[in-house]
Amino acid sequence: MSAQPSSGPFAQFRELLDMIKFEHTLFALPFAFLAVISVSPTLPSWRVGFWILMAMVGARTAAMTFNRLVDQDVDAENPRTQSRALPAGRVSRHGAKLLLGGAVALFGFSAGMLGPLPWKLAPLALVIILGYSFCKRFTSFAHVVLGLSLAGAPLGAWIAVSGRLDPPAWFLALGVLTWTAGFDVLYALQDETFDRARGLRSIPAWLGTQRSLWVARALHLVALAAWAAFNLRMGSHLFPWLGWAGVALILMREHWVIREGRLDRIDHVFFTLNSLVGAVFFTGHLMEWIMALTLR
Repeated sequence: MSAQPSSGPFAQFRELLDMIKFEHTLFALPFAFLAVISVSPTLPSWRVGFWILMAMVGARTAAMTFNRLVDQDVDAENPRTQSRALPAGRVSRHGAKLLLGGAVALFGFSAGMLGPLPWKLAPLALVIILGYSFCKRFTSFAHVVLGLSLAGAPLGAWIAVSGRLDPPAWFLALGVLTWTAGFDVLYALQDETFDRARGLRSIPAWLGTQRSLWVARALHLVALAAWAAFNLRMGSHLFPWLGWAGVALILMREHWVIREGRLDRIDHVFFTLNSLVGAVFFTGHLMEWIMALTLR
């Protein structure tokens, strides 16, 4: 029997935030702020930083809430996801829809505050981040669409600050896309059997565990190459390259932990290690940016 929705607005809101794993907004946020400092020779306006943050929060909240709504029936059948808030009944669909509407409004308003070009591109961004939720019903490359969704963070921030897209932005975004697709392939290994039985599409359901591991490794190698190209195009020196090396070590650790399809530590790989990738890469560039700022 499903549980009743949590009583009280605060308890319901807390369940909604837990449902969308709000803290995982940090995955892409460092790359958005990396884009900001990459095109800002001086201290950027707090206003720009604030509205980029609000746009990020709105976009990710909308994407995750929509995903949970679309996948409620699938999550209810999957033993791994039956305890999620919506299928378990701790959150009502009405509450989730209200959160979705608020998140879309926040994203749209924030994009408008960042300028006319971000405002014009906001509908396209919504089509991508919301459309991802349907992809596994017709393509095994849903992981790439998820990567494209997160890659929009640095691209959007770059446009918001500079009004254009320079070549380094594309390398930064390509790294985010392939890094995200790679770790999503690893995470999807948990549902390989279920997805195949349910007729859902994913790289693991299509290729099996071992070949999927190689796909994830290849994607992460592309990510490292793209971020190396970003460093080169930015003329980076010591600290950004130390950040890049730190990211390489983190990704190597991920693939070592999950070698041969060992899923007992998948949460450590997906949540703990991946949350460090953007922070480490951003920190390297931030240190160089601060040094350059103080020497002017």
